[in-house]
Amino acid sequence: MTEREFPILEYDDDRNAFIRPLNIIQPVEIAERCVLCFFAEAIEKVLKEYIYRIAAHFRAESLILPLYELDYKGQKISLIQAGVGAPIAGAQIDELTAFGCKKYIACGSCGVLQKEIAVGHLIIPVSAVRDEGTSYHYVKPSREINADERVVRVIENVLTERKVPYVKAKTWTTDAFYRETPLKIQQRKKEGCVAVEMEASAYMAVSQYNNVEFGQILYAGDSLGSDTWDSREHISRTEIREFVLRLALDACSRL
Repeated sequence: MTEREFPILEYDDDRNAFIRPLNIIQPVEIAERCVLCFFAEAIEKVLKEYIYRIAAHFRAESLILPLYELDYKGQKISLIQAGVGAPIAGAQIDELTAFGCKKYIACGSCGVLQKEIAVGHLIIPVSAVRDEGTSYHYVKPSREINADERVVRVIENVLTERKVPYVKAKTWTTDAFYRETPLKIQQRKKEGCVAVEMEASAYMAVSQYNNVEFGQILYAGDSLGSDTWDSREHISRTEIREFVLRLALDACSRL
């Protein structure tokens, strides 16, 4: 490892970390296909429709999340609520992989940098600007990271078959949603970013590190595309959130 001016750039490819997921987690019998969904209310609705069991739990200091295994349309699919922010996103991929999952679709919401993108319009991230810290501990430093092309194609096929409009786009992953300043927003727009969120680049990096498949479906939520922030009441759009989860389950079943 070479010493750098900034510690975040000191990438170490040594996999012999003092604490590793398999040191603390025992593999379980679990479906290798897994959906991570940020929407608790949507998960609750899906659980009312399908037979499921709790296969394990993701445990952190401040929360415990059940890892469900659904009988979904003739297939076993794992389902868990996703944690907000890059560190917990990365930890979930690490630990779920240790449990036995290998193929992931995450579904969530994002801010948009173009006000013309309507609330609920779907976005498939194909790359992400790495403005968070977690990814730098998993892959070498770079300004951007690319999504898994095969998983992107699978998601596209599902949305196309369902006649659901979408855009493929670059997203801006940031750790600090209270520091999305006008200058930073303009810079990210110049780089081609359409959306902003808090997990994508970490998800991509940790998945690459673990040699597992990962893709993501986002719906357009609040807008940073005008002079002032517009929440557009996106959190209350429960029908959209449930619909996105069902699309993610369909896409994951094809991985």
